[in-house]
Amino acid sequence: MTDENSTTSMDASLPVGWLEQTQILLDSYRHWTGRELLPRQGTVHDQAVALHQAPFVVVSHGTQPDPILNYGNHVALELWEMSLTQFLQTPSRLTAEPMHRDERAQLLERTRRDGYVDDYRGIRISSTGRRFRIDRATVWNLIDENGRPCGQAATFSEWVFLP
Repeated sequence: MTDENSTTSMDASLPVGWLEQTQILLDSYRHWTGRELLPRQGTVHDQAVALHQAPFVVVSHGTQPDPILNYGNHVALELWEMSLTQFLQTPSRLTAEPMHRDERAQLLERTRRDGYVDDYRGIRISSTGRRFRIDRATVWNLIDENGRPCGQAATFSEWVFLP
């Protein structure tokens, strides 16, 4: 499930803005939760590789009216069954089935209001139609170095495939 823009080792050139997005993800998570998403060791590039290879899902989207996914680590790409190129062109609402999109919208509004939530549970769907329930997800607002909103992100390590 890799292509010329996606590697599991991250040895190839990174997509434009990948290092910056990684830092926004890590910094914003720490800002809202007071915890580190993963140990911050080495260079910015080392941290980008570590987050991409982390054994849990990390995804994010931007601030467009219909937000587009702008980050997905290796586990996320596998779970949603997409290449990085596909993932980075996908409106984030399409990660949920139509019947679950209202619930997802309520979650994102709650996150906008409170900064983060750490108790989310919901149904998602992969690009091939495979359904899965995520449990104990943390969703947080992304802010840049000046505190301006630049999207939202989620992380989780528990999911169950559904029939």
